[in-house]
Amino acid sequence: MSDSSPPPIDQERIRRAVREILLAVGEDPDREGLRETPDRVARMYTELFAGLNKDPRQLLQKTFTQKYEEMVLVKDISFASVCEHHLLPFFGKAHLAYIPNGKIVGLSKLARVVESLARRPQVQERMTEELADLLMAELDARGVAVILEASHSCMTIRGVQKPDAICTTSAMRGGILSNDSTRAELMALIYGRH
Repeated sequence: MSDSSPPPIDQERIRRAVREILLAVGEDPDREGLRETPDRVARMYTELFAGLNKDPRQLLQKTFTQKYEEMVLVKDISFASVCEHHLLPFFGKAHLAYIPNGKIVGLSKLARVVESLARRPQVQERMTEELADLLMAELDARGVAVILEASHSCMTIRGVQKPDAICTTSAMRGGILSNDSTRAELMALIYGRH
């Protein structure tokens, strides 16, 4: 994650670009149904890419001193992002776990961190790694696990067109990576015992 934030989103430039796209595909951007589309898309991109102008580390600055040495897991955190390869949405759920090292964080902050990293042009693999590294560093955790499960529009509505395909990525750090029984416990907590 870069320390310098990008410039604010240029809605007027987006409006002009969307108008050009409509012309390029053979549409009339001045017809009734499309007249306000460039403005709607500009507002939508401002919302979808709001994470570009936020530092997710700030969300983890407020912690609480607490002696707790077992795993903390927040699962099924829904998210929506935009694939940077096709600018199509991908959406799914995140499971975040960490083993505290004397401090804990408010649970809602974990969901906010997912949201912050999802709200930018993204690939699932990088998002998974960024979340794991961020939690490990900012919480000084003894271990971290991140598992993302997502459906990608670039696979479901175009190209290979496989609507039931789910991509699962994981990143483990510290004690969760190195301890087989802790990893097994994590999987049982997320997916149940088989």
